[in-house]
Amino acid sequence: MPVTDALVAALIEVERHIGRSGWDQPARLFALVRTAELIAAEPSLADQLTGAADGYSSIEQEDFTPGDDLAETLAGIAWPDTVAGCVLALERAFLPTDAEGELPEDPDAAALAVANHPRKLDLRVVVGVTRDGGSHGLARVRGEDGDLLAGADLVPALAAALAHTLE
Repeated sequence: MPVTDALVAALIEVERHIGRSGWDQPARLFALVRTAELIAAEPSLADQLTGAADGYSSIEQEDFTPGDDLAETLAGIAWPDTVAGCVLALERAFLPTDAEGELPEDPDAAALAVANHPRKLDLRVVVGVTRDGGSHGLARVRGEDGDLLAGADLVPALAAALAHTLE
């Protein structure tokens, strides 16, 4: 399914919303609802919504906690039919591909090595999926004020885990 402009616009809006709070944010989960349906259900919100009526509005799930195992937490989520999609935003530290071979096999030791590596990159990743099969991701490198990195296959495993929450 091709990525829609509406999904990309929703992801950009979520990334900007989170970016206003700075870095070192916990993982945050959002439901995506069709803006037109939200206005029909809650007409009083019409003046507060900034997106196009044929787009998505994001609703943060303020009670979301990723737990120790994000994949397990996502596996336990099921959205009602009124939710057209969902978005997860999280921060992760990554190493350039050529530095990954230096990591120890123990997961805790590897996480510590990444955290202290002089070439690590901190990224804010925002991935969204829709019930119609669309998925897209954005990433911003910490300290960079330039364009967002973007792609349908930016974090495919995370997109797949989010898609399962919509089944």
